[in-house]
Amino acid sequence: MFANQRREKILELIREDGSAKVIKLSKIFKVSEVTIRQDLEKLEHEGFILREHGGAFLKNVEDSVKSITLLNQENLEKKQLIGKKASELIETGDTIILDSGSTTTEIAKNLIGRKGLTVITNALNIALILGAEPGIELIVTGGEFKPPTLSLTGQKAADFFEDIHVDKLFLATAGISLRSGLTYPSLSDIVVKKAMIDAADTTYLVADSTKIDKNAFASLGALSLIDYIITDASIDQTKAEILRDHEIEFIIAD
Repeated sequence: MFANQRREKILELIREDGSAKVIKLSKIFKVSEVTIRQDLEKLEHEGFILREHGGAFLKNVEDSVKSITLLNQENLEKKQLIGKKASELIETGDTIILDSGSTTTEIAKNLIGRKGLTVITNALNIALILGAEPGIELIVTGGEFKPPTLSLTGQKAADFFEDIHVDKLFLATAGISLRSGLTYPSLSDIVVKKAMIDAADTTYLVADSTKIDKNAFASLGALSLIDYIITDASIDQTKAEILRDHEIEFIIAD
C-alpha cells in the first residue's frame, strides 16, 4: 500500500471511530510506529485531525456529539431519496433493524408518524428521532460508543442480536465491490453487522451510488449476504449490469 493510500485509510478509520492509537494503527497497517506518526503529522497539517500523545482524534467531533449531528453529510439528497424508498418497504407490524449511518437516519425520518412498528437500532441519533413516536416500539442495543457515527458497536452490541429475530434489516456500508464485498472503515463494526444480518429475514443494503465499486478497510463478506441494494438513479449503468450479472438485485430510488 502506498503512503497516500495508507493515509486515506487511516483518515477513514478515524472518521469512523473518532480517534486512533499509534500502536493500533501500526499493527493494522503493518508499518512502524514512526511511519504512523509521520502519517498523522501529515493529516494534521492538512487540517483533518489533531494529534495527541500516542495517537490522534478527529476535529470537530465534540461539537458533533453535543449537537447530536452526524459528521458525514455528503450526498445528502441521494440519501434522502433512498431513505424515502426504503421506508415504503416497511409495513405495519414489521420488526426492523436500522443500522447506524446517515442513510439509515433518512429512513428513520420517514417513519415519523407511522404506527405498529418495532425498531431496533444501534444509533443514538435514530433513537432520539423515533423515541417519542407513540406508534413505534423502540429498542436500543448496548455497546461501545463511537462519537462520529453516534453509534454503539463492538461485541456487546453484537451479542444483543443473539436471540433476536426481525423481518427486515436496513444495513449501511462504506463500500461495495464484487472483489471485496461489503466493506467498512472500522473493524469494530464487522461483528455487529454480521449479527444484524443473522437476525434478519431480509437484508436491504442502503447505499448511495458513490459507494458502488468502492473499497474501505475491513471486509464484512460477499455481496451474497444481502438480498437487495437500495441506491439512487445516478449509479453507473455498466457497474450496475456487472452486479446484476452476479444476481445482485437493485431497487432504484428516484
